[in-house]
Amino acid sequence: MHNIALSHPEYSVKAISQRDDPAFMRRAMQGFFAIMRQWAIDNNDAMILLGLPSKRTFYAWKKGEVKTVPADTLRRIGYIAGIFKALEILYSNAQLADGWTKRGNRYFGGQTPLQRMTAGDVTDLAVVRQYLDAARAAWS
Repeated sequence: MHNIALSHPEYSVKAISQRDDPAFMRRAMQGFFAIMRQWAIDNNDAMILLGLPSKRTFYAWKKGEVKTVPADTLRRIGYIAGIFKALEILYSNAQLADGWTKRGNRYFGGQTPLQRMTAGDVTDLAVVRQYLDAARAAWS
């Protein structure tokens, strides 16, 4: 299993009410970038997953310089954290879990889940999350 502590309730979509807490926002970004490293996601795709912040903002966040984070971005991070956690539940092998986002999937019309998630809209993240939640229902 991974050493990324994302099962904490702070990483859920419910935590959006805490968006004015700089420490919370910093932890959310740290978790997001830890997942990006784990999944070997490049900066361009990571920017799309975050909702296309400016490059300056993206690289500041990546360095841990987090002052404010839009609600949409926190929602996106919540979906990513949920996807990550679902993959950990579904796959006992970390390599399989981490590689899942880059493997073609019939449910997504042969696209990879990453291609679906980077289509640009937050609903694309929600679709991938719902797919995994349905797949892991038997394990819950």
